[in-house]
Amino acid sequence: MDKTEIAKVERYLRRTFGNAAIRVTARPRKKDSAEVFVGEEFVGVLFLDDEDGDRSYSFQMAILDTDLEDE
Repeated sequence: MDKTEIAKVERYLRRTFGNAAIRVTARPRKKDSAEVFVGEEFVGVLFLDDEDGDRSYSFQMAILDTDLEDE
């Protein structure tokens, strides 16, 4: 994923979730994925699927039990 593509996906996520704090950044040494943050908190990985000439993106987010605990 190049910078232009990352910026497009970032704009899409910000618009879809109504959150300007979403940030998508390139991963070191990985060209098929990017990291997704909300503010400074890492929330998941965005994977590029370029199979058969149809580009799509898959967002993977892990939710830990400790994330669900009441504060």
